[in-house]
Amino acid sequence: MSKKTARIDNEDNEAHLSHLYGFLYNNQQTPEQKREGLLTSIQKKVTHSINTKQQFFDDNAESLIDAAQAIAEVYNHNGRMFSMGNGGSSCDAAHFAVEFQHPVTTGRPALPATNLMTDMAMISAVANDLGVQHVFSRQIGAHGRTEDGLMGFSTSGNSKDLMEGYRKAKELGMVTFGMAGGDGGEMISSGLVDHCLVVATDSIHRVQESHVTCYHIIWDLVHTLLSDNRGKVKQKLPTENK
Repeated sequence: MSKKTARIDNEDNEAHLSHLYGFLYNNQQTPEQKREGLLTSIQKKVTHSINTKQQFFDDNAESLIDAAQAIAEVYNHNGRMFSMGNGGSSCDAAHFAVEFQHPVTTGRPALPATNLMTDMAMISAVANDLGVQHVFSRQIGAHGRTEDGLMGFSTSGNSKDLMEGYRKAKELGMVTFGMAGGDGGEMISSGLVDHCLVVATDSIHRVQESHVTCYHIIWDLVHTLLSDNRGKVKQKLPTENK
């Protein structure tokens, strides 16, 4: 890249940032004006977040139900859920797993869910010996079974280690789930993810905010479905015993 091109790119970036965060780029503002600008920025971000989530759920309500039904089937067949992600998405993977292991609603059972980012000795060993792209696939190969499910989080949908994890999961016959952003990336194009929920925005923050709401809703739907199934089993027992 030439110095001229780099300068133009920097100027474009500055112009973009100054448009978004004008209150940071105008040194002539009074403290009161800067505070007003910060308040305006908050409102814009909140509005963008709400609109992004609303659009996502308008577009994906049926897909959420399908994903929840598939996870409920994993548990109905005594399977387990595994989760994976990188960076901020690894926090979503951890959050997803703990929701199922430690339900906060009284009367809902704990369900087996493992976050594949927890064993740092295993992760560092695989990354060192085989490469970081294998940190999830190696664990799935060791622990995964046909009746299990795998959930992955990626704002781009292109994380190499997640894609290797999905490949191994499909080899084992596991059902696969994903939450992505943008156009879904390889999560969509690879055909390796059975249930992929895509937040159609390039804003990483808005994608992750939508993911949190998404898996909280899925968690609730899964427990509702499992409760309904248990109710059906109880209703059939007297007839079956006669």
